[in-house]
Amino acid sequence: MTTLKDAPLYERIYAVTRQIPPGKVSTYGQIAAIVGRGCTARQVGYAMSALNSGDRSVPWQRVINSKGQISLRPGRGGTIQRELLEAEGVEFSAEGRTDFDRFGWDGPDWEWLAQNDFSPAPPLKKPAEKKADGEQLSLF
Repeated sequence: MTTLKDAPLYERIYAVTRQIPPGKVSTYGQIAAIVGRGCTARQVGYAMSALNSGDRSVPWQRVINSKGQISLRPGRGGTIQRELLEAEGVEFSAEGRTDFDRFGWDGPDWEWLAQNDFSPAPPLKKPAEKKADGEQLSLF
């Protein structure tokens, strides 16, 4: 049985990203945590940006930032990503955020993780809400 244990970093990142089903999103950090071995959210971003724009084998649009927002700079790329996600049923608030409780991905199944030497997915958390003046911000 062939595993991804010794595959190059980008191939491991793409393999995890391919597991995200339509209508769900993950974060750069969640993908990095699953890949493990020192992979960082920034490296996941670099891997996504290295994809050929015509390559649809990796659902790059399903990877967003930890605030629940699209991280691409304003312009056509961010518009395309949002259009692709909305076509899959992912909804965004007026502030451009998606709800991880509704659309967040829980990660690959345990068998796939074990077969390919990946770590379990950390849970996606809602971004901190801004409180009224004088109140503490909450991370949970």
